[in-house]
Amino acid sequence: MRRILIVGGGYAGFYTAWKLEKKLRRGEAEVTLVDPRPYLTYQPFLPEVVAGSVEARHAAVSLRRHLRRTRIVAGMVTAIDHGHRVVTVRPAEGESFELGYDVVVVTAGAVTRKFPVPGIAEQAIGLKHVEEAVAIRDRLLTAFDRAATLPPGPRRQRLLTVTFVGGGFSGVEGFGELLSLATALLARYPELSRDELRFHLVEASGRILPEVTDRPGRWVVRSLERRGARVHLNTRVTSAVGGHVVLSSGEEFDSELIVWTAGNGANPVTGRHTDLPVDQRGLIVVRPDLRVGTEAAPVPDAWAAGDDAAVPDLASPVPGARTVPNAQHAYRQGKLLARNIIATLRGRPTKPYVHHSLGAIATLGLGRGIFQYRRIVVTGLPAWLMHRGYHVLAVPSWERKVRVLAVWLTAALFGRDILSLASVQHPREAFVTGGEPVRAES
Repeated sequence: MRRILIVGGGYAGFYTAWKLEKKLRRGEAEVTLVDPRPYLTYQPFLPEVVAGSVEARHAAVSLRRHLRRTRIVAGMVTAIDHGHRVVTVRPAEGESFELGYDVVVVTAGAVTRKFPVPGIAEQAIGLKHVEEAVAIRDRLLTAFDRAATLPPGPRRQRLLTVTFVGGGFSGVEGFGELLSLATALLARYPELSRDELRFHLVEASGRILPEVTDRPGRWVVRSLERRGARVHLNTRVTSAVGGHVVLSSGEEFDSELIVWTAGNGANPVTGRHTDLPVDQRGLIVVRPDLRVGTEAAPVPDAWAAGDDAAVPDLASPVPGARTVPNAQHAYRQGKLLARNIIATLRGRPTKPYVHHSLGAIATLGLGRGIFQYRRIVVTGLPAWLMHRGYHVLAVPSWERKVRVLAVWLTAALFGRDILSLASVQHPREAFVTGGEPVRAES
C-alpha cells in the first residue's frame, strides 16, 4: 500500500484525511496524520468562545473520533526531507524520530505573526487556538471581579482596559465580541460604570477588515466607536512593557489584557526546514491542482494546501493572485486535494482549484454583524444571523452542529454564562496553599 502522510490537522489536513477515508478503496493506501493537538480548531468560533456564546470544546473537533481509519501521531513535524521521503517528528514525550512516507501532504497552517515590540512577548496573548480564547474570556471576567473590589483609580482603570492589536477578521471579531461581553457584564457589577471601560483596537494601516471594501469598513469603525471603543488607525504599538502600552501616535495607557492578532506568518517548518520549493514569504509553491512545484517542474508525490501554500487563485482577475489564507479556501482545498491524490493513484487527471468567494461575513458582538458579497452589504442583526447560520452549517460533523445549536438556544433563554474558570490554569494552587489566600499579581 502507498503511505500517505499528512502534516498538520487543521482545516485542509482534516478534510484531506476525512475525504481520503471515504474515497480510498480497501488496501489502496494507508493514511497517517501528524499534529501536536488532538483536534481541529474551528477558528471562526473563537470570537464566540471569547464572548461565552460557544462552549470551548464545541469549537474543536476531535481527530481520533472522526478520522477512524487514519493513524494519528501526536507530535510536531520539525523537518521535511522529501528527497529521502521522511519527516522528523518531535513528540510531546520522548525523543524525536523519523517517519517515512510515499506521498506527503503539507497542511501545517500558519503561525501568529509577531514583531519585536518590547513587552509583547511577555504580556500579550494570541487568538488562534481554543486555549487562548478561553484565557482571554477568563482574564476579562477575573479583571471585573478584581476591579469591583477596588476604589476608582489607576489600578482599577488598568483592570478595565483591553487592547487588541491588529484589525483583520480575527482581531475585529474578537474585539467586537469581547466588547459585547464586557458591556453586558456591567449589569452584574453595579460597582462599575460604563465610562470606566476602555477598549482599544490598534491597526497599523488606514483601515480595518481588508476583506471588505472601504465603505463597509468605515461603517464597522463607526459602529465600534458608538459602542464606546477607540479605533486607532495608522497606528502601531511601540511598547507594552509591564502592560504599559505606548502607541506611535504618542498616546500611552495601562492595559490589563493585550490581545495580539496582527496577522499570520509562515510556518517555520515550511519556511526553513524543508527541501520543498517555497516562495519569498516561506509558503510552499504549488500548482493549481495543489501539487507542489510549478507547471514546468512539478515535485512528485508532494501536495500542499491551506495557509502554508501559495495556491494560485484562478477565480481572481488579477494575474498571479494567490488565494487568501482563510477557512473558506482551506476547507475546499482539502477536499479537492483528497480527490486529486486518489485520481493520481488511479492514473486519472487531476482538477485545478477554482473557487469564487461567497463573500465576507463577520460578527461584531451579540446581535451585530456585517456581510458583503460584491456590492451587496448587510449589517446589524440580519448579518449576525447569517454569520451564525453559515458557520453552524460549516463546522464539521453533525455532532458539533447540534452541540453548538444547543448552546445558542440555551443562551437565548438564560443569557450567557459569565463564570470565570481562570483557576484551571493553576489547578494545584488550592492544594499547595492549603486554603491560604494568595495575592493576585499586579
